[in-house]
Amino acid sequence: MEILSKDKLLDLSGKTAIVTGGSIGIGYGISYRLAEAGANIVIAGRNIDEAKKAVEELTQKGFKVKAVKTDVSLEEDVKNLVAETVKLFGSVDILVNNAGMFPFVPLSQLTSEVFDKVIATNLRGVFLCTKYVSEQMIKQGKGGKIINITSIDALHPSMIGLSHYDASKHGVWGFTKNVALELAKNNIWVNAVAPGGVMTPGVAIAQAQGKPVDLPRNPEPPKMEVAMGRMGVPDDIGKTVLFLASSMASYMTGSQIVVDGGYLLK
Repeated sequence: MEILSKDKLLDLSGKTAIVTGGSIGIGYGISYRLAEAGANIVIAGRNIDEAKKAVEELTQKGFKVKAVKTDVSLEEDVKNLVAETVKLFGSVDILVNNAGMFPFVPLSQLTSEVFDKVIATNLRGVFLCTKYVSEQMIKQGKGGKIINITSIDALHPSMIGLSHYDASKHGVWGFTKNVALELAKNNIWVNAVAPGGVMTPGVAIAQAQGKPVDLPRNPEPPKMEVAMGRMGVPDDIGKTVLFLASSMASYMTGSQIVVDGGYLLK
């Protein structure tokens, strides 16, 4: 087996990655690191204006980035996303299922509508993107990498009010392991990253009790009662996804990497 030089291990030149929800927060951190490593990036998101803003910022840094308006819970949108990506860059080699939502609602106030909406985005969206991207990867015959963003809530509940979110993330973790078994014969490696508390616009808005928050792309990590003493920042997850998307993770599939600053240790 060829031993790659250290310079080539993280080189994604010539590869194309789809990052769902890739325009803000954790998604932006992932898009940045994969683009920096040489990958062509397609940002998929429902808010096309936010996606175009991210594309503009990343393009100014010399990266190859495009946006495709996509609701990952809609089958036709996902089919279109894959077709547009192939049209733009010729292939799909990496998929990062990052799009998600986490409205805080205790069980006593949780409606079927909210529950179904969370499951549709967080779990159905992962299924649809994985299904149609893996079909394209198999067609290409070159293998690929699929990375699902779960949560520490896929392993242990973090707080009351996230029963719907926790159900979706447990589902993504189970789905990850099963499709990793199924797709291994096609040289498609499927892994997951489980973030702990990460300072994103969504988290900032929740902490501000729903008020709009203008969070910088690279915020300073706030103090937090975890082993490392701080919350995570999007780049902490971006670097881990880069590892899984690269040749550094050549013998990993069906695994989940916890990136939580030691939160679960307590």
